[in-house]
Amino acid sequence: MKVFTTVTSLQEALKDVQDKGFTVGFVPTMGALHYGHLSLVAKAGSMTDIVVVSIFVNPTQFTDKNDLTNYPRTLESDLKLLSSVRCDYVFSPSVEEMYPVEDTRKFDFGYLETVMEGEFRPGHFNGVAQVVSKLFAIILPQKAFFGLKDFQQLAVIRKMVRQMGLPVEIVPCDIVREGDGLAMSSRNKLLLPEYRNCASIIYQTLKEAKELTTTKSLQFIKDFVVNRINANGLLKVEYFEIVDENSLMPSKNFNEPGAKVGCIAVFAGKVRLIDNIIFDIN
Repeated sequence: MKVFTTVTSLQEALKDVQDKGFTVGFVPTMGALHYGHLSLVAKAGSMTDIVVVSIFVNPTQFTDKNDLTNYPRTLESDLKLLSSVRCDYVFSPSVEEMYPVEDTRKFDFGYLETVMEGEFRPGHFNGVAQVVSKLFAIILPQKAFFGLKDFQQLAVIRKMVRQMGLPVEIVPCDIVREGDGLAMSSRNKLLLPEYRNCASIIYQTLKEAKELTTTKSLQFIKDFVVNRINANGLLKVEYFEIVDENSLMPSKNFNEPGAKVGCIAVFAGKVRLIDNIIFDIN
C-alpha cells in the first residue's frame, strides 16, 4: 500500500498501471474509517485490478463550520485499518492540494438536491459533486464504489456522471451495520454513551415499518416512524420520507410502480445520523 499526498505523484503511479491495461477501482472517503468502508474497498478489490482509496475531509460539502471542525481525523488508524484489506494506493491530500484555487462550479441536480438532505443542508451536494468530480478527473477510475447508506448522495453522483459524460461505473454497496443494527458511520464515534445505547431504535423502527407496508397506509407508516423514534426522548427525527428509489419524489401510496425507499435523519444529541430501508413490495 502506497500513500500519496500530491496529485502529480499519484497520477504518475496510476499512469504506469493504466498503461499496462489494469482497471482502477476507486473508493472516496473522508477518513475515520470503519468496517463499512472496508466492505467498499473489498468490493473494489473483487472487481478491479488496482484499488485507490482517498482520505480527504472536503470543506466545500459542510454547511456547518463546527461540523467540519469536529469531524474526526484519524489518518494513522485509517491506514492501519486499510492494511487489513487489499488497498494499493491511498490518496490523502491537503485542502490546498485539492483546491489550489477556489472551486466556484455550480451543479444543477434539480429535484434531487432540494429534498431531504438538500433541504436541511443547502449546498451540501454541490460540494460533494465538486470534490468527487475532481477526484474522478485525477484518478480516472473505471469503477467507483459508494455505500447505499448515503442513498441520496448516490442518486446525485449518478446524475453528475450522466451530466458530465464521465466514463466511470458507479457501483452501489450494501449498508454495513453494527451488531445492534445501527448503520456504521464515522459519526458514531462522536455519540455519547447514552445516545449510542438508544441509537439502535432507528433501524429497529425502520424494520418494523417495512413489516407494516402490507396492512397500513404510507402516511400511517410515516407517522409511526417519527412518533416511535421521538418517543425515546433522546432522539429527534429531522425528517423521514418515503420516496421513489430513482427520482426521490415523495411517494403517495405503495401501489405506485417501483421500489420505495424510507430515508431518515435523526439527531442523537448533537450528532446527526442518517439511514434508509428499501420497501420493495411490488
